[in-house]
Amino acid sequence: MAESINNEEVIKVLKSVINSLEDGQKGFSDLAEHLKDEHLRAFFLAESLKRASFRGDLETELHHAGIHDVKETGTVAAALHRAWGDLKLKVTESDHEVLVTAEQGEDVAKKAYKDALEQPLPMNIKEILTTQQAHIVASHNFVRDHRNALAGASK
Repeated sequence: MAESINNEEVIKVLKSVINSLEDGQKGFSDLAEHLKDEHLRAFFLAESLKRASFRGDLETELHHAGIHDVKETGTVAAALHRAWGDLKLKVTESDHEVLVTAEQGEDVAKKAYKDALEQPLPMNIKEILTTQQAHIVASHNFVRDHRNALAGASK
């Protein structure tokens, strides 16, 4: 027997992912300011914009569900993580440390999508989340690979 789809649960799931995207948008933008490598800085700024775009896609789905005033502002945990990361980066000023911090944020984003996709959702929303999740995973892997490359270069 298929699980029924509860509109309130769908809204809750979407708002949770939107919070994660808000965190990622702010995180990538904030971390970009600390990067010395122009290629990485451009990637981080592009990812910040991509998270805003993803958020807009999900907010459109909420509008279709009758929720017109979406005011998700991210999570307290992510705000604390950004503040701690900002303090740590002011001391170390290393692209490697920026990437370490970014990867931690990407781990949280991956989990938000994994958790969301485990819920019973309408097919169109599952498709949107699956497409976005693929990008989030690719972004995580890009950050991880560059972090590893910088770690190897410093040995």
